[in-house]
Amino acid sequence: MKKLILSSVLGVCVMGNAWAAGYTSNRMDGNPLYMPNENQFYSLAELGSHSGSTSIKTWGLSEEFGYGITDRFAVAVYTTVLDEQSFDQWSWQDLALEATFRAMDIGTFKTDVVFGYAVSPVWANHRPFLERKNNLGADGYYDGTGTGYTWAFGVRGGYQTPYLTIAGRALFEYWNTESFNWYEEPGKQGLHVIVLGLDGQFELVNDFNLTAGIEYMGFLDSEWYGIPGVKVENAGAWTGKLGINYNIDYHKYVGAYVECSLNHQGGEDYNQWEFDNGFGFGAKFGIAF
Repeated sequence: MKKLILSSVLGVCVMGNAWAAGYTSNRMDGNPLYMPNENQFYSLAELGSHSGSTSIKTWGLSEEFGYGITDRFAVAVYTTVLDEQSFDQWSWQDLALEATFRAMDIGTFKTDVVFGYAVSPVWANHRPFLERKNNLGADGYYDGTGTGYTWAFGVRGGYQTPYLTIAGRALFEYWNTESFNWYEEPGKQGLHVIVLGLDGQFELVNDFNLTAGIEYMGFLDSEWYGIPGVKVENAGAWTGKLGINYNIDYHKYVGAYVECSLNHQGGEDYNQWEFDNGFGFGAKFGIAF
């Protein structure tokens, strides 16, 4: 899916009990069902790394910037910059566009329809802008290098109150080597992916809340040749995340999290379930205006 920003916001004055004024889904507190108001902008910045990277030499800075066209329809742009090997290598990793329509908003129950399009990487390892290498491995299958393009469609929804939110999501993604390349032979240029997730947020005490989530990403194609020369059957990954957020006021919050992943791409033959070495961690800052 942001530390430098963290220190600059800790000195902001804290409002009193914001719940006293009521609660709606446009409260900027890291809620998984957040939806901006009409004509409202929001920004979510995150800085993260992974303890499994060599001496923690890889960092990612991401930004999600969105706008509420109406109270029930919002658009957002998302981008990520990666620093690898202590600034020896870096990349403009992702550039994504997303549109969200709130199809149902009945009291505490919300349902959204989500559309997305993404490019990755945009510029990486000193390769030209949007380079399309599309290398083939020794067996003639695409090896996963060069720029990839993703189309996504799905739904999210759940139950939201001032003290507890539970939200689920289901997305279908199509990965390809060109924006409109619909060549779908499994494992070659087209890959079909399902993303399922469940997130929760619970208020501990005034202005502090705990977050937790689990996500499964699985390849619907029975065979995947994304690793050069290696066939992986039923590839996928489980990711779990725990975090804590602090509400500075109704429109600002800071947070921190840790996460770990279980991947079906491990072992000597790249076809076993294995936990990643180490864990991911990061900090984030959200603001609406």
